[in-house]
Amino acid sequence: MTGPADISPGELLRIKTEARAAAKQRRADAAASSGHAAAEAVAERVAGLLAVFPRTTVVAGYWPIGTELDVRHTLSHLDLIGYGCALPVVVAKGEPLAFRTWTPQTPMERSGLGILAPAATVAEIDPDVLLVPLLSFDRAGYRLGYGAGFYDRTLERLRRSKRVMAVGIAFAGQEVDGVPRDRYDQPLDWLVTEKFVLKIAD
Repeated sequence: MTGPADISPGELLRIKTEARAAAKQRRADAAASSGHAAAEAVAERVAGLLAVFPRTTVVAGYWPIGTELDVRHTLSHLDLIGYGCALPVVVAKGEPLAFRTWTPQTPMERSGLGILAPAATVAEIDPDVLLVPLLSFDRAGYRLGYGAGFYDRTLERLRRSKRVMAVGIAFAGQEVDGVPRDRYDQPLDWLVTEKFVLKIAD
């Protein structure tokens, strides 16, 4: 773990950039070896984790890009058993994500950064649970993202107004001993992989 008091901002940026390159390769290797099976296992584990939550709970997933673990099966299952589901929308660079409701029948369109999202005509909603993609994670609950800060800004915004649960979604092979981080990085509450479910200690 590297914190803001340990090194300069420039050095931390360099460390994160190098860590991202290595993490992308590890994730690609994990996806190639167990992508579909891992997605099914994660769907089952997420459903189990949320079993104690009321069906009024709104769960935000993500539309996978690259080798991210695919949570579309998870979202379809949650929708089927009665949970509300949502997907993120990139509003603008440097801004928190917005969320629009989603079902398997929802019309989709390309949003900011060219990522598929519910069409602009679909209602916005603030989720109670976020399934968060990542490049790597550690057992302290920190994640390495792509560097744009969308999820950190989003979690900071949501946590100011309500209790939300952030669940990191990953292949087990994406785990590292310590994620380089600074004071802006928002911690996760849970981690779910195809091999385990981990609650982050308070």
